[in-house]
Amino acid sequence: MTTPEWLKPGIYGALIGAVLVGVVGFTWGGWVTGGTASDRAKALSRSNVVASMVPVCVGMARSDPARVDKLATIRDASTYQRRDALMKAGWATVPGTDSPDRDIAEACLAELKF
Repeated sequence: MTTPEWLKPGIYGALIGAVLVGVVGFTWGGWVTGGTASDRAKALSRSNVVASMVPVCVGMARSDPARVDKLATIRDASTYQRRDALMKAGWATVPGTDSPDRDIAEACLAELKF
């Protein structure tokens, strides 16, 4: 069996073209692997949950009878300990959970203007 002359360059061209399409697609085309897409979806959903729970945190802060004392404690804490002070105040604990959430506490601090 004899192979046509164009077969060898045709196969090389197809392979090089496939590699170039893959490289261009992943670098400039916005293609991502399934793992990257999953990681991005988880991060986006987490940020949306935090954003939706900030009004709950602020509402708990505004309706707390011991608000003045807790706000003073948070203000007196150093900058890097304010999140922990807000978590101890109980305002970053989402209803239905047992422990406070660090990301919600950080976002709540920003909303309370500390």
